[in-house]
Amino acid sequence: MTETVQTSLTTAVWRSVRGRCPNCGKGRLLHKYLKVHPTCASCGEELHHQRADDFPAYLVVAIVGHIVMPLLLWVEIRFQPDYWVHMAIWLPLTLFLALVLLPIVKGGIIALQWHIGMHGFETSKRARIARL
Repeated sequence: MTETVQTSLTTAVWRSVRGRCPNCGKGRLLHKYLKVHPTCASCGEELHHQRADDFPAYLVVAIVGHIVMPLLLWVEIRFQPDYWVHMAIWLPLTLFLALVLLPIVKGGIIALQWHIGMHGFETSKRARIARL
């Protein structure tokens, strides 16, 4: 852990939603789509403490639902297409949005946990504060 500058929550989240370490922004956060690297290869920050669990998936369902449902209703009211047209449009769009947003949201949740010092991150947070 070589980084000694206090990282803001905004910076940590921005780094993590781009798939980078919330501490240094250089090392990769995820591998194999949603697996979290145990430690950052660049700065050595321990990331295995994260407990995102099902929260990213829950948020993705809420986000995708708030995007797709208004569009679906608008298309139904405006054009009244057949059901097969709805299936051809909304199923792929929903799947695409969910798959794209899941690692992004998971990175944001991990950054939030890291910055606040939740779970096992409290030790590294204390160490970051002590170095300042």
